[in-house]
Amino acid sequence: MTRQTPLASYVSGVSDLPLKGQTIGDCFDDTAARYADQDALISRHQGLRYRWKDLQQIVDQAARGLMAMGVGKGDRVAIWSPNCAEWAITQFATAKIGAILVNINPSYRTHELGYALKHSGASTLVLQGAFKTSDYVATLAELAPELHKELAPELTKEPAPELTKAPAPDPATAPTSGVTLAELPELKRVICLDPTRALPGMTTWDAMLECADAVSAEALADIQSTLQFDEAINIQYTSGTTGAPKGATLSHHNILNNGLFVARAMNLTDQDRMVIPVPLYHCFGMVMGNLGCVTHGATMIYPGDGFDAESTLQAVHDEKATTLYGVPTMFIAELEHPEFERFDLSSLRTGIMAGSICPIEVMRKVIDKMNMQDVTICYGMTETSPVSLQTTTEAPLDKRVTTVGTIHPHLEVKLVSPDSGAVVPRGEPGELCTRGYSVMLGYWDNEAATASAIDAGGWMHTGDLATMDDEGYVAIVGRIKDMIIRGGENIYPREIEDFLYTHPAISDVQVIGVPDKKYGEEVMAWVKLSEGESLDEDTLKGFCKGKIAHYKIPRYVKFVDEFPMTVTGKIQKFKMREEATHELGLA
Repeated sequence: MTRQTPLASYVSGVSDLPLKGQTIGDCFDDTAARYADQDALISRHQGLRYRWKDLQQIVDQAARGLMAMGVGKGDRVAIWSPNCAEWAITQFATAKIGAILVNINPSYRTHELGYALKHSGASTLVLQGAFKTSDYVATLAELAPELHKELAPELTKEPAPELTKAPAPDPATAPTSGVTLAELPELKRVICLDPTRALPGMTTWDAMLECADAVSAEALADIQSTLQFDEAINIQYTSGTTGAPKGATLSHHNILNNGLFVARAMNLTDQDRMVIPVPLYHCFGMVMGNLGCVTHGATMIYPGDGFDAESTLQAVHDEKATTLYGVPTMFIAELEHPEFERFDLSSLRTGIMAGSICPIEVMRKVIDKMNMQDVTICYGMTETSPVSLQTTTEAPLDKRVTTVGTIHPHLEVKLVSPDSGAVVPRGEPGELCTRGYSVMLGYWDNEAATASAIDAGGWMHTGDLATMDDEGYVAIVGRIKDMIIRGGENIYPREIEDFLYTHPAISDVQVIGVPDKKYGEEVMAWVKLSEGESLDEDTLKGFCKGKIAHYKIPRYVKFVDEFPMTVTGKIQKFKMREEATHELGLA
C-alpha cells in the first residue's frame, strides 16, 4: 500500500525572467539610456522634475562630489531626512561608488541616532535641517557640539590625487570634509540639505555638488566598474529583540531584484507613474518604490516630505498617476478626506497596500472608489529585501485581504514547527521561513544575531506564524517574536524596556502592544517603581520625548506592584494584553 503523505507547507517561486546579475548603478544607467527623455523623478513639494537623463546627470555629479570629499567604496554614508529628491539622488550616487547607504529613520532622536551612527561606523551623514517637530541639526549638535565651531584648516581633506583629472576646487570655497567629534569619532563629514540651517562644521549639499569638478567622469566609471552585485550596499536598522537595533545588511542583488519582481507583479512599465507617500528610509519606499521604478523605467513621484492625504490625492490627480503605495491607515485617510470626490483618480490602476493586514472594507473602497482594480498586498521583512509573498492582480478579493499572497519568483518559503523544525502540513500553523536571493547578507557587525536568524540551510526565520492553503496562499496568524506592529512600524518591546530602565525611578518595566483601530496596535508600558520613588504618566512620556521615536513612546502607562508570571518566574505578556485590553475598553 502506498503511504499517503499530506501536502507540505513548502513552495518555490518560478519565473520566466531571470535574476538581474548587475549592480544598482549599472541598472540605473541602462534605464537612463533607454528612457532618457521620459519623466524619472518628480518631487512636488520641492518643485523639482527630472527626466532620466537629468536625474543621471545629478546622480553622477553627487557621486563625484562624494568621491572628491573622500568617500570611497565600503564607506558608510548615513542619510537622515524625510522624503525628498536628494534622498533618492544619494541612494543612487552611493550605489555607483560602492558606498554603503545607512538609512536613518526620520523619527529617530538622540539615543537612536547616536547608536545607529556609532554602530554602522558612518563616515558621512546627509541630513535635513528640520521637519515638523524634528530639528535634525539641533539633535545632531547635542551629540556633536563641535559642529558649532569652525573647522581647523588641518582637518580639511583634499581628494586623492588619482581621482583628480581636473583642477582641484579653490580651498577658500571648497567644502570642508574632515571633522573630529568626540562622541562620534568615525563621523568625518556632515552634509546639510538646508543651507540656512548648516552649522560651521557642516558642508551644504550644493557645496558638495560643486566639488564634483575635482573628479572626472572616467574616475567614477572606473570605480563603478569594480563593483560586484553581491557586495553590501545598504544598511537598514530594525528594532532589536535584544534591545539594541540591528542593522540588516543588504546587497545590490538583494534589493535590486526585489524591486524588479515587486513591480513586475503589478505589471509595471515605463508608462506607469507611481506616487510614493511612504517613507524612503524604509524598504517600502526605497526598494518597492524607487528600485521598482528604476528596473522598469517608471516615474517616481513624491507628493510631500511626509504623508498628507490631500497632497497625495492631489499628486495622483495632477500627475495622472497609475500606481499608488501606502499602508492601510494612509488609504483610510485618503478615502475619508472631506474633499475626496473632487480628485480625479481615474488614471489609477494598481499599487501596493502593505505594512499591516488590510480590512476587507478598505480594500473594497480602494478598488471601487480609487479605481485600483489591480491593487496588491505584500509581505516580508527588512531582512528579506523585503518582499517574499505578494498577491497577484488576478487574485480574488477574499485572498487579497485574508492572505499575504503567494511566493515571489526565485524564492522559497516553508512553514515549520517551532518545536521540531519540521515542515508542517498545509493548513497547520508554522513559523514562516524564507530562502533565496532576497535574504540579507547578515546583521552589520553582529555575527551572533545573524546566526540566530539565518540557519545553516540558509533559511531566514521570520518569527511569524502562518498557514498555507492548498493553492499556496499564505496567511499570517500570529507571532513567535514579541513584536508590536504600529501603523507599519515594527517595534520590539525590549528596545523600549531597555531605554525606560535608564529612568532612576523605574525598578522594572514590561512593554506590550494593545489593540488600536487606527494603527492596529499601540504601545503600552507596565511600570514597577523603585521603593520610595514616584512617577506619573506625563512625566514618563516627557522623559521619552526627544530621546526615542514618537511611535515608540507608550500611548498607555500602567503602574503596578507586580507582573503576572508563571510558576517558573516568566512574565506572561499575553495575560497583560488581555487585562489591559479589557481595562482600556479596547476589545
